[in-house]
Amino acid sequence: MRTVHATYRVKSGSEAAFEELLEKHWPTLSRLSLVTEEPAQCYRQKDEQGRTSFVEVFTWREADSPGVAHNHPEVSAIWEPMGALCEARDGRESMEFPHFERFTPGQA
Repeated sequence: MRTVHATYRVKSGSEAAFEELLEKHWPTLSRLSLVTEEPAQCYRQKDEQGRTSFVEVFTWREADSPGVAHNHPEVSAIWEPMGALCEARDGRESMEFPHFERFTPGQA
């Protein structure tokens, strides 16, 4: 299982619309059995210029879950408008999706 720390850099004035989509995101992935039962954790941050970013942390159920999500129309109906509400800034992409594997320090 891989945990995603999705970062969304939202355009000024689009925060409310983005939050509406984010509210639907994990429940949709969950209903489609693409993520684990642990609910997504969502965070909001404003930078020095007052621009908002969101971070959403969730865990895919299977290794192929991201690919399945990319090809599912219900997920696309959320992801496409999310992308339109985001912007690249400070040399970073508008959205980033690094995946992490959980581990316990000191254990192989």
